[in-house]
Amino acid sequence: MTTEKKTQDFLAKEIESWKGFEYALREENRILFQEMLNECRKYHDAAIAKGDNYSTESLFMALILEQQKLINQLIKKLVQ
Repeated sequence: MTTEKKTQDFLAKEIESWKGFEYALREENRILFQEMLNECRKYHDAAIAKGDNYSTESLFMALILEQQKLINQLIKKLVQ
């Protein structure tokens, strides 16, 4: 199994492990939650660097990074 395939597998497993949380959400929040998790998939290179022992931490850091990017975009729009 290639390193990339292994990484995709552990990221997919980590995202899958959050399904119980997702199912407990109301529909509009569930949709948002799914979108957030899907955005994390683009950070698989960073997750490879961290390793599969840190899959939860990698997922959280990807979520935080996406939120910070959005905050920066909103601030930039407000300042203009």
